[in-house]
Amino acid sequence: MALGLSLGAAFPATAAEPWAPEQTKAKQALVLDGETGAILFEKDADQPFRPASLAKLMTMEVVFEALETKKLALDQNFRVSDHAWRTGGAPSGTSTMFAKLKSDVPLEALIRGTIVQAANDAAIVIAEGMAGSEEAFAGLMNERARQLGLTGSTFVNPTGLPAEGQKVTARDLVALARHIEEHHPDLYRIYAEPQFEWNKITQRNRNPLLQEGLGATGMGTGYTEASGYSIVGVTEKEGHTTFVVLGGLPSIADRQADARRMIEWADGAFRRETLFQPGQTVGAAAVYGGLVPSVAMVAREPIRAFVPQAKPEEASARIVYDGPIQAPVAAGQKIGHLDILIGRQVSVSYDLFAARAVEQGTFAGRALDAAQELAFGWIRAL
Repeated sequence: MALGLSLGAAFPATAAEPWAPEQTKAKQALVLDGETGAILFEKDADQPFRPASLAKLMTMEVVFEALETKKLALDQNFRVSDHAWRTGGAPSGTSTMFAKLKSDVPLEALIRGTIVQAANDAAIVIAEGMAGSEEAFAGLMNERARQLGLTGSTFVNPTGLPAEGQKVTARDLVALARHIEEHHPDLYRIYAEPQFEWNKITQRNRNPLLQEGLGATGMGTGYTEASGYSIVGVTEKEGHTTFVVLGGLPSIADRQADARRMIEWADGAFRRETLFQPGQTVGAAAVYGGLVPSVAMVAREPIRAFVPQAKPEEASARIVYDGPIQAPVAAGQKIGHLDILIGRQVSVSYDLFAARAVEQGTFAGRALDAAQELAFGWIRAL
């Protein structure tokens, strides 16, 4: 059962923004508010593409989790193998931190090499040090991805170098970036470091958004010939965190331009309105076989909506529940959810709970409810 509510009438329109996200050249896109999880824009967010260096976000999540659980230490050293050196080091012609063959490198330096320099040798050295091989480490990546609910992505190696079967989605990358930013805040700060030096070679951070004055705090970029240019960006402005993922862009210039435009659009295209406070009645659900015919529905957190500045009429809300609810109903029982929509797309959902308990009614009352349900069922079947 769904009950609709238009929000646009309460919020008059203002001047239209000059650039719309539909103009992006990205094949895949997702823009998300970090606090509420509200989706501000999406385009083929579940269509898989090859991650390139964005796979290193998953590599770092595995490492960060191991550090949090004391399975690793930052001062722990890992040996640079011949495979790591040839595949991701100086001879490879790919992104590298130029770690010397057979040298021992502290994990802390390898992390900075992986994040700041997108270094393939650093990622491989970590993988071999933790799991013995890239293949075994990829198993850890996929196991952790499933734990985090990243169902559309598969990892074959820790670097993102071309490999059959390796894929990610924009939705999974947003979820992964949000998890790292929220759960590993100290280590996440490395993503904003402007440069890193190893083996007397200094390299600047490869994230172009850090130089744009947009409040960027991370994350990374990628490129493959098959999937084009991609980026995961995180910005913080006036206390609000925004996550942007773009994939399938045709050039470096398009990646930087569209990422900047998307962030500027997200910063200015919406008004954030608080619709309900925790415990405030959002609506009512019909109750079957109870002492009362309905029960109030409340949320446990503030319910906020992002209302488009240019087209506030596109914002709406609907209460969804499988009703009528069968009595007895316990106070605080989850009985439905409230969807906030932008256009026809669900932006964010909030769980709704019973504001009070509803006991079973009398036999006569339950019999009447049953008779009415049979009648309505018969009418609906016509």
